[in-house]
Amino acid sequence: MENTVLESKSATTIQRIFDLQLRNAPVVAKATARERIAKLDRLLDTVLRNRQAMRDAMFADYRKPPFEVDAVEVLPITGAIRHTKSHLRRWMEPKRVPTPIAFMGSTSWVQYEPKGVCLIISPWNFPFNLSFLPLVSAIAAGNTAIIKPSEMTPHSSAVIKKIVAEVFEENEVAVVEGDVEASKALLVLPFNHIFFTGAPSIGKQVMKAAAEHLASVTLELGGKSPTIVDETADLATTATRIIRGKFANCGQICISPDYLLVQEKVYAELLDLMKQRLVESYGEDASKSDSYPRSVNARHFHRVKNYLDDAIAKGAKILAGGRTDAATNYIEPTLMGDVPDGSLLMQEEVFGPLLPVLPYRSLDEAIAFVNAGERPLTLSIFSKNKQTQRRVLAETRAGNSCVNHCQLHFYNHDLPFGGVNNSGIGKSHGWYGFEAFSNARAVYRQDFWGVSELLRAPYDGMKQRILDMAIRWL
Repeated sequence: MENTVLESKSATTIQRIFDLQLRNAPVVAKATARERIAKLDRLLDTVLRNRQAMRDAMFADYRKPPFEVDAVEVLPITGAIRHTKSHLRRWMEPKRVPTPIAFMGSTSWVQYEPKGVCLIISPWNFPFNLSFLPLVSAIAAGNTAIIKPSEMTPHSSAVIKKIVAEVFEENEVAVVEGDVEASKALLVLPFNHIFFTGAPSIGKQVMKAAAEHLASVTLELGGKSPTIVDETADLATTATRIIRGKFANCGQICISPDYLLVQEKVYAELLDLMKQRLVESYGEDASKSDSYPRSVNARHFHRVKNYLDDAIAKGAKILAGGRTDAATNYIEPTLMGDVPDGSLLMQEEVFGPLLPVLPYRSLDEAIAFVNAGERPLTLSIFSKNKQTQRRVLAETRAGNSCVNHCQLHFYNHDLPFGGVNNSGIGKSHGWYGFEAFSNARAVYRQDFWGVSELLRAPYDGMKQRILDMAIRWL
């Protein structure tokens, strides 16, 4: 009975906030570039003031190192705000477009208007980054927004709510905490746009809910992101970048390498170098390292541990790491070989510190292996051979790609970020985020009399000849 009362209270609060934002959305939509930039300035100042609180919260949630909080939570937010501020006036300007000569005497342009009331559902692995980056785009485009952070990182969610409350009234931006019931209560409301980051399985549910109100969506999902290493790669640098890219945040990154495909000629050498980099990064015992976090909770620990056990039971070998401790949700950075295709490790997105390292003979074989799966969020290539680089990019499909690096595309605010099909729908960051939260409104204005006036009924031979000429020449 008590839970029912709490759920009813939560739903009532959510409805109240939504109604406030719905009434206020037309006012917020009128904000000038200068006013929107002022809001972003306040958000930037408040994020910087709460930097230590963000560090403390993430350490409390799953022992995330302060350096990683600064590098992958704070830096992307501050960079996104500064980038948006410097470009926003130009983004907001109407864009003149050509008008066909048949419609001479007219002008055409596109103007970007806010979508309205937006919902941002953010995940637990980068709670600040993936709450505030879409919020920056929503503010820039002139929307109101409700943020629903993950209940799995309660300390971080509390700081997100504190930051938002210091900058905005809840009739413009508000944070709704809670579990899956809060998400369900939000998803029944007629938002104008929903921005969701999380697993493909949940993304499908979000899209179904959005369809009830024909709301547009941006879905940043995940999947099995491959990394291909050929025999021309700089192996020492490749090993460093892969280890950093995979095991930062305990592997809980949607754009981290999910599996490696390594040309068999350099397989053994690269493996030795990666083992060395693991020790250099986290010591002989990563559980004692201040640079290595933990699985976010027991459920995710057991999920990843199950992948490990299943792979071993089906013949996979541990090449490095493999130790676990359920009491602390600890899984050692682990490299694995001989991993069968039918194992959970090769069927599911790992989202944890397990990395299958698979040899391949020919590039054809590697490309075919990648294309046999769902389209990934990110595909990385390590190769000095430009023909190989071009061929992999041309013959595979992915939301994003890095050549000779992992993940750094995320930090370039001039690049679109997002998946394709199973790994996501829509793009974000910079201009692309502004565009996602805007309606591109086409405007055609007739300035004076035009040829089209000749083509009204009643139709005759002369009008038909004019139309024939237009079809042939224009």
